[in-house]
Amino acid sequence: MLNLNACLAKAGVRYSTLWSSDFTDSFFLKGLRRWLSGEAIIHDTSHVHALSSVHLPSGPESAGRELGRQLRRDKAIMGVFDEGCMGMYNAIIPDELLQRTGVYKERLSQSALYAAMRCVPGEEAQMVRSWLDAKGMKFHTGPDPDADLTDGQILEQCRMYIAAVRMADAFGCDVIGIQYQQGLKDLCPASDLAEGLLNNVDRPPVKAARNGRVLFENCAVPHFNEADECAGLDALITNRVWRCLGLEPETTLHDVRYGEPIHVDGREEFVWLFEISGAVPPNHFVNGYASATSERQPAMYFPLGGGTIKGASKPGEIVWSRIFVEYGCLKADLGRGTSIGLADSENARRWAMTTPQWPIMNAVLRGVSRDQFMGRHKANHIQVAYAPDSEAAANALAAKAAMMDELGIEVSICGSATFAA
Repeated sequence: MLNLNACLAKAGVRYSTLWSSDFTDSFFLKGLRRWLSGEAIIHDTSHVHALSSVHLPSGPESAGRELGRQLRRDKAIMGVFDEGCMGMYNAIIPDELLQRTGVYKERLSQSALYAAMRCVPGEEAQMVRSWLDAKGMKFHTGPDPDADLTDGQILEQCRMYIAAVRMADAFGCDVIGIQYQQGLKDLCPASDLAEGLLNNVDRPPVKAARNGRVLFENCAVPHFNEADECAGLDALITNRVWRCLGLEPETTLHDVRYGEPIHVDGREEFVWLFEISGAVPPNHFVNGYASATSERQPAMYFPLGGGTIKGASKPGEIVWSRIFVEYGCLKADLGRGTSIGLADSENARRWAMTTPQWPIMNAVLRGVSRDQFMGRHKANHIQVAYAPDSEAAANALAAKAAMMDELGIEVSICGSATFAA
């Protein structure tokens, strides 16, 4: 529904949306009656604050604006391995809007990525696998390639990781996105393992094929899952802001999969379940790679298998965001939140209701109710990045908002909009 809403908003189509757990509550029934009588349904947006109404702290604001000016001056390249994943019309940023931010698309082909995989020697792929084993990552393998994750599938995923890094270097890309299962699913295992590794600063080293130079050394290669260019632009901005502020720059997009009220520290909170197939960096887990497991992707999605980077995201302060297109303009919503730790049994219950092979984050959004979020959010995706404490999260949010504003993106702060002086 959120994906459809975002597509309609991009197309300039007016729409009304309702939601419910069981379609018997008064919120849904009253709204449906209004809609059937010809009225538009208007949701509560009191949590949304235009950036112009928010006082940002001067230090982070100055840093963000300087980063924005730098990006517009020096430019950046977004590598897109085929556009238009699974009907996400909203995920494609028109070139004329993207280029105003200083970012330009390099339209790459998944067939070129597959060809590059074929040029990666088996011993290089094995080096990546051995590096992951040494870090403590666990692969749940079996003998049947139709039902199990196999060592051969993992090596193919390691080839994809190496090929993607080399192509990003060859084309001068600052951020890349692979189009998930479409196209590649009938040729090779899933892209999920490669996606999560790319988003992590600590990752297997990849050397240039010709001269042995280590590529993107000590840096993430920001990756946007499902070729979602809105998330790609967000990932690029986040990476630069977090690095400027001296924060760990790992970022990822999640699907907004599910949520329900539960008791946290003696009070009831609405806890969202964010979950994505594999672009989650291991640094988002408590013990990094040692907390990560890899399970075979469901055959419905990937007949040729491949593993994910599965884990439960660590507790901590997060900044969430979404860039979207509405009525011909680039816009962005940003807010604060908390990733919370839940009991293993509760995580198991939540995994069982969604996709058990995928990594999750249990998140509380600060100052944003369930219905406010549902009525406003323009995507089935949400971008998240960690900060070490509340003050750092506030400063990162301020710098990111300022950078986006400097790039010509219309920014709104959702939820709590107060900052330290």
